Amino acid sequence: MAHNLTNSEIERYSRQLIIPDYGIESQNKLKSSSILIIGCGGLGCPSALYLSTAGIGRLGLVDDDTIEISNIHRQIAHDENKIGISKAQNLADRCKALNSLVKYEVHNILFTKTTALNLIEQYPFLFLSIYCTDNVITRYLINDVCVLLGKPLVSGSALKFEGQLTVYNYLNGPCYRCLYPTAPPAHAVSNCSDAGILGPIVGMIGSLQALEAIKVVAEIGTCLNGRMMIFDGFDFLTRIIKLRPRQIETCLMCKSVLSRENLTKKDREEILENFDYIEFCGVSNYNDKSINISILSDKKRINCSDYKNFTESHLLIDVRPKCQFNICSLPNSLNIPFDDFVYNEEKVVENIRDKLGNEKSIFLVCRRGNDSQLAVEILEKHFNDKEIKDLIGGLQTWSKEIEPDFPKY
Repeated sequence: MAHNLTNSEIERYSRQLIIPDYGIESQNKLKSSSILIIGCGGLGCPSALYLSTAGIGRLGLVDDDTIEISNIHRQIAHDENKIGISKAQNLADRCKALNSLVKYEVHNILFTKTTALNLIEQYPFLFLSIYCTDNVITRYLINDVCVLLGKPLVSGSALKFEGQLTVYNYLNGPCYRCLYPTAPPAHAVSNCSDAGILGPIVGMIGSLQALEAIKVVAEIGTCLNGRMMIFDGFDFLTRIIKLRPRQIETCLMCKSVLSRENLTKKDREEILENFDYIEFCGVSNYNDKSINISILSDKKRINCSDYKNFTESHLLIDVRPKCQFNICSLPNSLNIPFDDFVYNEEKVVENIRDKLGNEKSIFLVCRRGNDSQLAVEILEKHFNDKEIKDLIGGLQTWSKEIEPDFPKY
């Protein structure tokens, strides 16, 4: 058959060209296609590397973040010499070093309602890559734009030892909003920075995202539309579950698209503009960085400097998980994980009474000063005769303002 591959390309891609179920036709489709990767982190790195070496024609990379040392263990395209450099630009450079035939486009921007529509409509196939289940608002936004533009969405997520993979809005399959019409509470959504992630998990899920994207573009094999792969790396268990069908009558976006014929760009813009993603998701911004909450009054909190100078006898409770407490801790602190406060409140109170003695004050500390505030509210119900405060900013602020050599993680 006629094709547009050069002799050099045939040699470069020869090991995949000789696969009977792939062949020259699939390579032609790949070379003629464009894919956008949103998120150049743990999932985005292996996804982009494999798509570029496979010979995708045009690859867009979106990320407004820069490389940090804590990224390196899982974001395999980045290295120690590139700390502070744009993730999107560095990933493009690494991909180009592997395959200079691909056209790379770098978008150092935050993916928001303002930028989403114009960006995604440039790419026939959209390939979502967010390195963890970090950003609910972005997931809904990307999904909605894909539905409005009729583009398939390859979606992956990973956290701790677990990963998930599926293809949304493809071959009349469901979209993300069909499955999750209501956003989860903001406090129930964990991210890599708070819950942790093992590098090989994102490596595996990201690589499989590239595989699904190639299959969608080349129109080969059986994709995960209408199905989801769930991987448990701790016990090495893999499940494929069937997803609910497309919810045409109840899904906000699917219904909006199907109720109108020949949506114009203005129609799409109006649909997005009229939906308040920040209110819907209960978050304050579009990025996936951990945020510091403030639910206690100032009189119930103490800053790091004042705590350092506090000389009276007191009980200091560290509410981080034991695995984090074992990394580092303040002297004489008692570790009672916050989950114990939630699920074993009576036992926690009893334990604190045993340890409290004659101390009149209880101080609580965590990593960022979030869980410690919630713990204060719980203890106030049981120790109304005590001074109970949390350490503002937690151990991150302590290491920044008081003890620079204190471990940062």
